[in-house]
Amino acid sequence: MIGRWLGAVRGALGFLTRLPVGFRDGDWEAFRTTPAAFPIAGLISGVLAAVPLLATETLTAPTIALGYLLAVYAVIGIHHLDGVADLGDALVVHGGQERRREVLKDTTTGVGALLSVSITVAALALGGLGLAGLPVRAAIAIAVGAEVGTKLGMAALACFGTAVTEGMGKQFTDGATARSFLAPVAIALATIAVPQPPLGAVALCGAVAGVGLPWYWANRNLGGINGDIFGAANEIGRIAGIHLGVIAWTLS
Repeated sequence: MIGRWLGAVRGALGFLTRLPVGFRDGDWEAFRTTPAAFPIAGLISGVLAAVPLLATETLTAPTIALGYLLAVYAVIGIHHLDGVADLGDALVVHGGQERRREVLKDTTTGVGALLSVSITVAALALGGLGLAGLPVRAAIAIAVGAEVGTKLGMAALACFGTAVTEGMGKQFTDGATARSFLAPVAIALATIAVPQPPLGAVALCGAVAGVGLPWYWANRNLGGINGDIFGAANEIGRIAGIHLGVIAWTLS
């Protein structure tokens, strides 16, 4: 049992991040059938990506924001942005569900992709700028909470989503059940107990809500989800969580 959990976490880190954890036989299968590995990977990658925020009281805010942006993509990679790009093209195309599905599969980069990726990166940078203006403890709580929350949202996609096509998305939805969502929720809630519970909880909830946006759009306009929606949800959820956390701190 422990070996399977370790394999699932290795699989999650190997798939969701750029961390050199190495893959072993069975890791992918363990990961896709263990949604609880999502928030664990979010906790590990979130903590590592938040390292530049330790300097919020010594360096200038723009420098911290740039450091955080670079750390996020150094730890997590840019492969999820491909989902944002494909979703951007599908958003602007005219036509029904079948046409939008075709655009998602098209490898051509359109203006919708360029705009959506640009907005996503800018939104993350601005979120980092907001974090840079907070006390270290609050900034890290929000950043980690947002990362755990976006991974919890991805676990929800796997447990409750309906795949519209064959592919990576269907492998996750086929490997998870509604009941298996209880473990990711428990793990996610446990991770926000420190260092700033209220802010971490706000960021987590904001990230989950952010994941819901592409999920809702995909169900209405595609008839279900696919791998691109998972990737886009990862980016959108993180941004929503960070900005909502910063807003919560500002209003407190």
